[in-house]
Amino acid sequence: MAVPWKSQHKSALISLLILSLTHLSTPEKDVHDLLPLYNLPKGLLPSDIKSYSLSNTDSSFTVELSSSPCYVNFNGQSVYYDRIVKGKLGYGKVSGVSGIQAKKLFFWVSVDGIEVDEKNDLIEFHVGVLSQKLPAKDFQTVKSCKAKGLADSLDSLDASL
Repeated sequence: MAVPWKSQHKSALISLLILSLTHLSTPEKDVHDLLPLYNLPKGLLPSDIKSYSLSNTDSSFTVELSSSPCYVNFNGQSVYYDRIVKGKLGYGKVSGVSGIQAKKLFFWVSVDGIEVDEKNDLIEFHVGVLSQKLPAKDFQTVKSCKAKGLADSLDSLDASL
């Protein structure tokens, strides 16, 4: 003989079914929306993101860009993003960065860490033992990738202003 289901069991089963369907239909968060959860500005990465993954265990991430080459100008500072950018997210910082380079004079140097300086409202980029700080407001807007020639002309335009 079958045991009748109590109404509380039916309600729990229906709630579980609705919860699982809601979870399946929820769109994946945009990587730019995840950055503020780590106290990082949305504009640290360009808009041209093809895909990304974020580890739940150690917060390491991999971002794949849809366009290459990818150059972005942040208030006179040229930045190059490889097709693949990796690192490990922490609150207010990114460590173990690979795939991002900044132009210093005539040389491109690899950025290996990024840190938020909340007190001074700056973003600090680490290149080995050296670092450079830029205003955090420059990274509030998500920018698009540009081709190198266009990025160079933007540098020239910014320098002349």
